[in-house]
Amino acid sequence: MIVTSEYSAHHLQVLEGLEAVRKRPGMYIGSNGSPGLMHCLWEIIDNSVDEAVDGNGSKIAITLHADGSVEVADRGRGVPVDVEPRTGLTGVEVVYTKLHAGGKFGGGSYAASGGLHGVGASVVNALSERLDVEVDRAGKTYAMSFHRGEPGIFADDGEPRPDAPFTPFEQQSELRVIGKVAKGVTGTRVRYWADRQIFTKDAAFQLSELETRARQTAFLVPGLELEIRDERPLHAPSPDADAPAGPRVTSYRYEGGISEFVEFLASDAPVTDTWRIQGSGRFTETVPVLQADGHMKATEVERECEVDLALRWGTGYETTVRSFVNIIATPKGGTHQQGFEQELLKTLRAQVEQNARRLKVGNDKLEKDDVLAGLTAVLTVTVPEPQFEGQTKEVLGTPAVRTIVAQVVRKQLAERFASTKRDDRNQASMLLDKIVSEMKARVSARAHKETQRRKTALESSSLPAKLVDCRSKDFEQSELFIVEGDSALGTARHARNSEFQALLPIRGKILNVQKASVSDMLGNAECAAIITTIGAGSGRSFDLSAARYGKVILMSDADVDGAHIRTLLLTLFFRYMRPLVEAGRVYSAVPPLHRVIVMNPGSKPNETIYTYSEAELHALLAKLQKAGKRWQDPIQRYKGLGEMDADQLANTTMEKSGRLLRRVTIEDAESADAAVRTFELLMGSEVAPRREFIMSSSDRLSREAIDA
Repeated sequence: MIVTSEYSAHHLQVLEGLEAVRKRPGMYIGSNGSPGLMHCLWEIIDNSVDEAVDGNGSKIAITLHADGSVEVADRGRGVPVDVEPRTGLTGVEVVYTKLHAGGKFGGGSYAASGGLHGVGASVVNALSERLDVEVDRAGKTYAMSFHRGEPGIFADDGEPRPDAPFTPFEQQSELRVIGKVAKGVTGTRVRYWADRQIFTKDAAFQLSELETRARQTAFLVPGLELEIRDERPLHAPSPDADAPAGPRVTSYRYEGGISEFVEFLASDAPVTDTWRIQGSGRFTETVPVLQADGHMKATEVERECEVDLALRWGTGYETTVRSFVNIIATPKGGTHQQGFEQELLKTLRAQVEQNARRLKVGNDKLEKDDVLAGLTAVLTVTVPEPQFEGQTKEVLGTPAVRTIVAQVVRKQLAERFASTKRDDRNQASMLLDKIVSEMKARVSARAHKETQRRKTALESSSLPAKLVDCRSKDFEQSELFIVEGDSALGTARHARNSEFQALLPIRGKILNVQKASVSDMLGNAECAAIITTIGAGSGRSFDLSAARYGKVILMSDADVDGAHIRTLLLTLFFRYMRPLVEAGRVYSAVPPLHRVIVMNPGSKPNETIYTYSEAELHALLAKLQKAGKRWQDPIQRYKGLGEMDADQLANTTMEKSGRLLRRVTIEDAESADAAVRTFELLMGSEVAPRREFIMSSSDRLSREAIDA
């Protein structure tokens, strides 16, 4: 490591600690792209939230400045400004320059918090080109600035900026007093500029993600207001670049807590009301405790874990479970979520067994998917010093929490099902009917799929009569082409390799399944034919391992109607056969748009070139003209698959050596949620949002792109 003269010996040890963060940022924030940039912001916001949860302050203001910096202001107690005796540094400098330093290690400053490792603020400081801290405390406003983790003073000329001349402290750091505040006014303001030496050029603060997180936090901390102010210009490198000019201010504050959160998350009609389950339990664990002499000693301590759960079942089958520990989201679950789901299944199994005669369940047993179908739940636990797996805190690892959550869920659900109130009895009865119906549908689908394993059309009469199946039983090599129209089928039949390529024609535009019910979808001949041909079921009972083909390829005409048919097909796959899409086994064929015959002189045969867009055609013609070559006029423009002969279709679209396929994928859960919302907007039953979208976006339509 090269140490320049500007680094003083006084801070050499501190810089070594933060230098490790700069060298391996992924260890602390996950990545150096946009997710890592957002994680830094969460670390600062979570510190303010911990203050609010502890009863200090009721508002947090987040500002995305036009210069790329971000500021978080709260009205908590303020970072300590007195001198920490072991280091001789002020509390502000300790918090922002020392790894594993803070007030959340069980010293009594916080009952429970999300910041556990004492590295959040110092990591953000290490990865910032400039970080400014202002603290209101004891009637004064204190300030300190840092340049890539080193304290010093910036010589600002007007507005603060990260490239202002910086002078590091040589002998002793100074916590400056820059103003006065009224008695009793406390709080902390942190403004920082992310270091572009660390983060990628395209890393940017995601406004939509920030708003989602702020809304979530407002639900989890009733009465806390989170205000977001976006002052970035339109040309800022952000996915929100199309936002209207001027600062955009949004504010979130809720009083209903996680019950209101569940109602916000649920999108289907309710089967039950939102049930609230609360309780607590105690456990002991042996942890290292810092002694007065500065040494760590293994000590057995007693902990209290508080559980708060809100859940409701709806008529749909999608499952939404959000879990949190001390307000920190745990998207990958952990022991608290395991305890909840295990006890939920155990309790409902017992209830179904008690009502087996009325429900007519026979010997079948509930599985977890049956119970979770249509469930929307928010689970929060509050526990001192929880054990997370990694600094990103995505998985809770404290073993005792599983038992406590299970005990609370078992007791409260038992009371709910034993209630003599008419409304409670009716809801319990409807819930049992729903989950038993899910179980029966699963059992029936499994039995049906067992008869639909890999078969050819000769072996099974249950497959659609219009299916032109392949001979091979090699699942990985087989391909199913869903072809638009009977005319294209005739050409494709001669163009295919009958060993491993199967054809299924569909007539026109299939049912829009985003607007139709499940029964309408199953009753539609085209949708039923596709589901039966693939042979893996549909919806929650879809079994990817039972699919009869390794690839499903949508082959439609290269026009507006073809694009519409392809969209309808993708809607069917996305809603009812999503695992097939997630596995990357759904493709879209890309037939050519033009056929250019280049005339060669003499006896040399003419050359055939295919192009796939207008731009590619124009580029090709310009290249040929520059080379002095001629081509046959008129250039053939394919309006549909039926205009190609078998050789042309095989060479360009079906043979593996010459074709071009587009794989349809879903990158992650967030993009999947965005896709669901997009499908709902464009294909759903609500007409008004779609009309508004069309009217507001018509000026961005490219007329040339319609016929493509």
